[in-house]
Amino acid sequence: MTGADTVTGADTVTGFDAVAFRRDLHQHPELAYAEHRTTERIVEALRGFGLAPTVLPAGTGVVCDVGPSGAPRLALRADIDALPLQDEKDVRYRLTVEHVCHGCGHDAHTAILVAAAERLAAAGLPAPVRLVFQPAEETVPGGAVSVVESGAVEGIERIFALHCDPRLETGQVGVRVGPITAACDHIDIALSGPGGHTSRPHLTADPVYAAGLIITQLPGLLSRRIDPRAGIAMVFGSVQVGRAANAIPMNGTLGGTLRMLDRDASRQAEPLVRELVEQIVAPTGVTARIDYRRGVPPVVNDATSVALQRAAVLDALGEDALAATEQSMGGEDFAWYLDRIPGALARLGVRRPGAAAFDLHQGTFDIDEDALGVGTRFTVALATAALTVGRGD
Repeated sequence: MTGADTVTGADTVTGFDAVAFRRDLHQHPELAYAEHRTTERIVEALRGFGLAPTVLPAGTGVVCDVGPSGAPRLALRADIDALPLQDEKDVRYRLTVEHVCHGCGHDAHTAILVAAAERLAAAGLPAPVRLVFQPAEETVPGGAVSVVESGAVEGIERIFALHCDPRLETGQVGVRVGPITAACDHIDIALSGPGGHTSRPHLTADPVYAAGLIITQLPGLLSRRIDPRAGIAMVFGSVQVGRAANAIPMNGTLGGTLRMLDRDASRQAEPLVRELVEQIVAPTGVTARIDYRRGVPPVVNDATSVALQRAAVLDALGEDALAATEQSMGGEDFAWYLDRIPGALARLGVRRPGAAAFDLHQGTFDIDEDALGVGTRFTVALATAALTVGRGD
């Protein structure tokens, strides 16, 4: 992580300054489906390369074909939205919007794909490539759903994406065959009872006690009802029950996420969660209402697509750049594309060697901007390699 104000790593081989573009997006972050300025900046840049971008039907996000005329069979995707976080960095390119921040690197993903578009436009490609600048990745179930429904990936035979990873040093690209992210569902539980005085708990039903039972028992019960190889993690991040120490409240709410590494197990989780919550609260007399929102399935990387990623790393960056990467419990809506199309997600190292690592989704998150050039070279090499693969491979 640089956190520095000097512009380093600008990829200006053919004129486009990826660092300046990324900093501009970072200073003007926009939340899901509100990425209007971001969309305008992408369209402006692509038109400057002689391309003909189209805004997606959702009103934000862009699709653009690069290369000779015809139907593209390869797609490259970048996500463009920011997070509802406060930017905590002390840099000149700190955001100009309060409580919105590019704390996950989507500004870098976008800058890399725009930079790659300029190079690909000048490369004399043998076949067209479709660029997808996708809105609303940070929502549930994710903006990828609207892109798929728009028909923007119809006819595409392979799709790739790149995501910043502060655990990897700049210059490295992490690849993995098979699952690389987890399924992630959102669960909200509303608890209700008649309320009462804490001196007479036997005359009422206690949502505070019921909440405690759910928090402590539901994760363990799920681990006994679902194959442990599914890698389940039920974690509550929001608990709001009561305000007065001497009053049993009438209502309370819990909110959390259920993450699993196994796609089939994730599809079977909702009825089981409903059954277990009802059984847990039944002895308390409290009523539980469950809002279960299925999020995203796991991203499962296709072996052929990962082989192409490996070849691109070796060709563009060298053997030292190739890194293994672990499966993450984080969710990523790129999975919705891979439900229909073979493809793979790679991880881009964005931590300056020797620097302390920040995590994603933090207001202090930043990247080593030298990683933008690395990501661009990899993306261009990947598109070139993928276009050499025969149709239907």
